[in-house]
Amino acid sequence: MLPSATALATQQLAQFLAVISTVQDSSAATAMAAELAARALESEVGAVLGVDGVLSAVGFSPGRLPAAELAEIAAGARRELDVPGAGRCRTAAAPIAGHVPGHLVVARAGDDEFTVDEVSLLRGMARVLELTIARLHTLEAERRQAAENERLLGELRDRHRLLEELSRIQRAIARQQPLQSILDAVTRGAQNLLGDERAELRMRDPDDPQTLVLHSHLGVPAELAKELWRLPVSAAGAAGQALLRDDVVVAEHLQPDRPDRSEPASCGTGAAMAAPVHDDGTVVGSLLVASYRPRRYTDRDREVLRVFADQVSLAVTDHKIRERMSEAYHDSLTGLASRALFLEQLDYDLARARRQGTQLAVLFLDLDRFKTVNDSLGHAAGDALLVVVADRLRQCLRTTDRAARFGGDEFAVVLEDLERQEDAVTIARRIITVLQEPFLIQDKVVFVNVSIGITFNADTGTAGEDLMRTADLAMYQAKRNGKGRYEIFEPAMRAQLLSTVDMEVHLRRAVERDEFVLQYQPIVDLTDGRVTGVEALLRWRHPERGILAPVHFVPLAEETGLIVPIGLWVLRTACHQVAAWNAVRPGKPPLAVNVNLSARQLQQPDLPGVLAAVLDETALDPACLVLEITESLLLHDTETTMSRLEQIKALGLRLALDDFGTGYSSLAYLRRFPIDIIKIDKSFVAQIASGPEASRLARAIVQLGQTLHLVTVAEGIESADQVAELRGAGCGFGQGYYFAKPLDRDEMDSLLTVG
Repeated sequence: MLPSATALATQQLAQFLAVISTVQDSSAATAMAAELAARALESEVGAVLGVDGVLSAVGFSPGRLPAAELAEIAAGARRELDVPGAGRCRTAAAPIAGHVPGHLVVARAGDDEFTVDEVSLLRGMARVLELTIARLHTLEAERRQAAENERLLGELRDRHRLLEELSRIQRAIARQQPLQSILDAVTRGAQNLLGDERAELRMRDPDDPQTLVLHSHLGVPAELAKELWRLPVSAAGAAGQALLRDDVVVAEHLQPDRPDRSEPASCGTGAAMAAPVHDDGTVVGSLLVASYRPRRYTDRDREVLRVFADQVSLAVTDHKIRERMSEAYHDSLTGLASRALFLEQLDYDLARARRQGTQLAVLFLDLDRFKTVNDSLGHAAGDALLVVVADRLRQCLRTTDRAARFGGDEFAVVLEDLERQEDAVTIARRIITVLQEPFLIQDKVVFVNVSIGITFNADTGTAGEDLMRTADLAMYQAKRNGKGRYEIFEPAMRAQLLSTVDMEVHLRRAVERDEFVLQYQPIVDLTDGRVTGVEALLRWRHPERGILAPVHFVPLAEETGLIVPIGLWVLRTACHQVAAWNAVRPGKPPLAVNVNLSARQLQQPDLPGVLAAVLDETALDPACLVLEITESLLLHDTETTMSRLEQIKALGLRLALDDFGTGYSSLAYLRRFPIDIIKIDKSFVAQIASGPEASRLARAIVQLGQTLHLVTVAEGIESADQVAELRGAGCGFGQGYYFAKPLDRDEMDSLLTVG
């Protein structure tokens, strides 16, 4: 029997989706779309039009592209088109929205109009093209941001190295180490950071100010150092010029093959740079670096050398200067203010705001998913991420604002002289947006969000600590409401916090008192209605509030880590139960059980061992266990996730992708990760009866699953019409209230007995 027009259109749309998902840029996508649309609709020509004209076209002779006529067709002002070699053609157009608004147009010879199914297919192709271009634009933006992140990270690495060298020198000053060892540390730091082969520190002879004495050096042969130990200022090359000019001096066009022994800057070197050293404001020497090869010194190089020369000045002027630059007031990793300095300044700011009657705000920030990055990539990667976060945070603030790192992944910001509270909200939104952009850390793209609590000086007491507590409460509320957002402090949050603390106490007791129960929803073969498996659904039998669905307690369990022991209980209980059911079903195919796996559980390194132990304990065939994961779990730490999933698959289990189509769906993800089953989200199933276009999209998903040899399960089936449509599309399995609501163990026993 020949396939129906609707079935053929669905297959063509699925093929179009599979092919166009492989392109790498928007131009290729539009070109391929024009060609595929013309081929699928048996048309002589196909074209994609944008706001500025024709983006791609097939079927026209070179130089004979009727752009104006195509634009009229897209606008609905024309329905026919003269095509050289084909004559007068009927046309059809479908709109394209999104990043490249326009139309997908085809023209076919003959008098027959395009059918409803053909127009619907063309619209489906236009929608797929729109989504593909949106995805490509997103990926291109991510690549550009990754390149910019790499550049920033390189600068931050250099800055971090500079801070490390300076911190080493300043620690030596603070510990009152011998002056010579401090000078040697400065010389060594300048050489290391600038990458030159040679470094020298010369100081005026107190008895002969016109003579420079070599106090510290690296890369200078011992015999040459003795020969050049004392030099007249006028004969000291760049070192002498820096002292005389009281400025950085660069010599970049030296001749390394013709050393001039009277000038140390030229002794077998191709370039040199020197910066003056001061003692209480007076020039007393110079710090020089030199390379044996020709090179150019950048403005940054000059500034770095000047900074190191200033370190010599500090050591010479006051050997105890480090005590007045206490490390306690700055975070050594990010360079932001410390908690102590921030709170001291905040108390001052509050007193000033009271005197002047002005308004200020405090923002308390906590990174979401930082622990995941830190645990999966290591502490060095976590530190690098914090450095970039601090730099982005600075970019979001006004010149009058101040930021501090409170420790770990927590930051605080004070915003002074606000005209209105909305100004603080604007800055909070800006910070959230900027930190949502991808980070390139150790050649890996990672993502974090930030939760922000906002409080104002009118909301609390007179002390900075009071303000920080209320900002912290608001931040905690932001995390409870979904993370990656801000919340403004309200007095009711204190009561909510107490309620959350109480809920956590009850949740911990529930684990100890075995207050959880499982319900089971059948998974049915759509061809014959046979129950082939069940999905295990967690419920909490709360002693006061009755039966609670997961939405009321799983987020808190995730946050507190209690999801790990709870998830283990679910896994063990479900496997025991299904193994027991299979034992009393001789001669019948064994039931499978689907168990949801949370992000926190997937992060556990010992998860494969835990699964193996449960299967051994319950004697359940591994092929009967299906672990359901969501698309969002595949987006982050992909190498770690891939490794963990492959270890799980090695046990013989199956993996299902839950709520397919609602997340960052990508053909690449389905091909890369070891997925066996895709579960079509109930939102697609619910729309099947709303019209042919929605039905065609569900069919395309089923067709995609078949193309990739994946089992398809439809969720949320509630009517016979949906069953018929899904069965006709080739969907293998389904679950939903049409078959059965979630059942307790005894109810499921009865259903299986009847079946």
